[in-house]
Parts: sequence; C-alpha cells; structure tokens
Amino acid sequence: MGLCYAPTGGYFCRPNHSAMIDTAAALKTCEEHMRNALDHLDHELTKVRAGAANPGMLETVRVDYYGSMVPLSQVAAVNTGDARTLFVKPWEKKLIDAIEKAIIGANLGFNPSNNGESVIIHVPMLTEERRKGLVKAAHAEGEHAKVGIRSSRQKAMEVIKAAKKDGLPEDTAKGLEAEVEKLTGIYNKKVEALVEAKEKDIMKV
Repeated sequence: MGLCYAPTGGYFCRPNHSAMIDTAAALKTCEEHMRNALDHLDHELTKVRAGAANPGMLETVRVDYYGSMVPLSQVAAVNTGDARTLFVKPWEKKLIDAIEKAIIGANLGFNPSNNGESVIIHVPMLTEERRKGLVKAAHAEGEHAKVGIRSSRQKAMEVIKAAKKDGLPEDTAKGLEAEVEKLTGIYNKKVEALVEAKEKDIMKV
C-alpha cells in the first residue's frame, strides 16, 4: 500500500518507498544474473574444442595429487607450442606420469607423450562430422544461457508486478518493464555473438 497522510486541505497518498527500492534492486539483480549467464557461456565455450590447440581444452582434467583429485591448472602450466601442440609442464617433475594418465583418462581424444620435462599433446585435425557435432554443442550452450536470461527477466517482471500492487505508479512500472526488456535483448544478442564466433572458430580449417 502507498503511504497516506492528511495535510491541510485534503488527503494525499504517495507510492510506498520500499516498492521503489525493491524494483531498483530487482533491475540490478536481473542484469547481474544475465551477465553471469553470459560469463558462464563464455567459460563453457572454451571447453568446446575448435581446431587450434587451446589450454582450455584441458580444463576438465583432474589429476591425482597425493590422493586428492585437483584441476590440472593447480599442478601444472599449460601452454601452446603452435596451432596443433600443447605443452603441460608440472610444477613438480614427479607428477608427469600422473598428469599424462589423467589426460588419457579424461577421454578427450588426445594421445599424450612426455619428454621427461613436459607432457606433449598433438591436437589432431577435426573431421567434418566432428565439427558439426561441436557446432551443435555450442548452440546448445547458447540456448542454455538464453534460458537463464529468460528466467532473470521473469523474476524481475514479477517484482515489478508486485510493486505495482504495493503502490508503484503505472508509468514508472512501464519504464522499468521496458528496461528489463532492453536488458533481455542486449544479453540475448551477446549470447548469439559468442555462439556465432565459436561456430566460425570450429568450422575454420
């Protein structure tokens, strides 16, 4: 309900201040969640292997480090030698066999070897069929991000709707709804741009 009081000469109501605060917070939260969905997509797309060697290809690898399974990045540096080669240099030389075993066990399609100092991975060329499958996977990740964006939009709209019942003026509510729609459009386009860039990267021979 709005706040009402009786000044000299009449009865006056104004919107509940908390409704204004709630909607402002909802807009901020909405954009934060949309940005998180985009960041998550960007992160996931680095795992979708394109043709060129990329340290992100090994992000899912977990290494047995004194009985604990830890991310490869915590026990080694991963660098590219050229477009087809990755070098994995362990912080502790004795881990080289464990790292090689972990890469094989991750079922990434790589056949690593080592020179006593580093694990070497030669990244094979992708077949046309495999490229199409990876493009499909990239688009699926994009759709997942859009689902998150739609969810953020819906939650913000629900807060605005509730605020209207609590005294938020109609024109203010419409302005906020327009802002939410604008954010939704902006972040959906950003998702599409990321997926399109990844598709080009995958299909590049």
